[in-house]
Order: sequence, then C-alpha cells, then structure tokens
Amino acid sequence: MEIQKQEIKQLCSKFMLNGMGAQLDTLVSGAEKKNMGFMQFTLELLQSEADHRQSKDQAKRIKAAGLRKSNNLAYYDAEKNGLKTVPLAQLRELNWIDQLFNIVLMGSSGTGKTFLAAGLAADAVKAGYRAYFGSMEDIVNTLKTKDFGKSQMIEYKRLLKANMIVLNDIMRFHLEKNIAVAFFNFINHIYESTSIVITTNKKPTEWAKMLDDEVIATALLDRLLFRCEMVNLTGESYRLENRQTFFES
Repeated sequence: MEIQKQEIKQLCSKFMLNGMGAQLDTLVSGAEKKNMGFMQFTLELLQSEADHRQSKDQAKRIKAAGLRKSNNLAYYDAEKNGLKTVPLAQLRELNWIDQLFNIVLMGSSGTGKTFLAAGLAADAVKAGYRAYFGSMEDIVNTLKTKDFGKSQMIEYKRLLKANMIVLNDIMRFHLEKNIAVAFFNFINHIYESTSIVITTNKKPTEWAKMLDDEVIATALLDRLLFRCEMVNLTGESYRLENRQTFFES
C-alpha cells in the first residue's frame, strides 16, 4: 500500500497535481473508514485538486492586486466608524462594481478608510473581479515611468484592465501641472469602465488646492463624482486608541 501511495504521489508531482498529492494520505484514510466507493473517492481526489488550484489562484490574484496582507471585513467594526451594518453588507455585495459606481471613503486619520477599501478589494478578487490597490503615489509613479520600462508598462496595463481600482490617500500631496494632466487623462480613460474607490481626509472641494489648477480639478470631480457614493467615517483613531508602548506599566 505504501509503495503504491509513493508511486501515486510521484505521478501527481509529474503531472503537477500538487493538491491531489498533498491530500492523498488523508483521502485514502477517509475512504477506508467510510468504505467509500471508487466513484466517490475519485470525485474527492479531483475536488481536492480543484480546491488547491482555486486557493493558489486566489492567492496569486490577491498579490497581483497589491494587497500585502489579509483584510477580512468580518473583523471590521462598522458601527464604531459610523457605518451601519446594512450599508456595509451592501458594499460587500459588490453590485456597485457592475453598475460602475465609485465609492469615496472620507474621514480623519485612523477611522478605517484604508482597511475598508482594502477589504472591499479583497472581496472583489475573491468574487472574480480584477482589482488593484495602490496609494495615490503608487499610481502617479506608474504614470510617470510607464514609458521608460517594461515592468512599469505592465503595471500600467494592469491598471487599465482592472474592474476596480483603490486610490488610497488621494490628494495627499501637491501634483505638478504635467502630472496632474496625466492623472486626469488616466481617470478620463477608465472612469466609464472601472469602479474607483477613493480614500481621503480632504473634501473634494479641497482637491483643487492640491492640483493647483481649478479647471483640471473641476473636470476630475465631474468624472469621479458623477456616479458615486460618499461614505463618511467617524470615530476615534484606531491607532491612537490602541497605541502600543515598550515601557512597562
């Protein structure tokens, strides 16, 4: 029996059936205890491979989306941040992506804007959407360098293909005129095909100051806010409330 198991595992490795090979011992043991028929055992073998590939593909897409850590919204305290449970559930249904609605998450530092945006991006990836999570600085750097390197152009094309893009901390710093124009052109290119989630601690009316161009700011707002849900997050800063210290109590 053990020799046969090893031979099966070697064949699984040869044909890149890694999920099946990893679960073989467990599945054989379960089949023996349940007196399982050949048809059911074969089904469970194939299902183990399918589950493994789905999990691996999801992890790959999470990484490609720019999500560097787990952002499980099951742990998000919606009530604490002034977001009622029902609206959060509606956001997590992701119907707004299909309807090409944008979401603007506004609030002071530490109120959970980034966690919520990243969690929605993770939900989108798990649901099969192409998502991208990045700071305003990340996006601007990609726009600056896309014509000067293969990897930067690949990153830019990923942005264009995304169903959902998170712009984290938008308008945190001033943009030079040529970069402001490039950013507007980018938004103008995607706003009719991509849902955009924005996190910011500035009111949209303040964005003009960061762009130093009222015309561009007005045109940008026109596109971002045309089909848009504004979500105001409130409450105390999570980081300040849970501040850590190395001094003993």
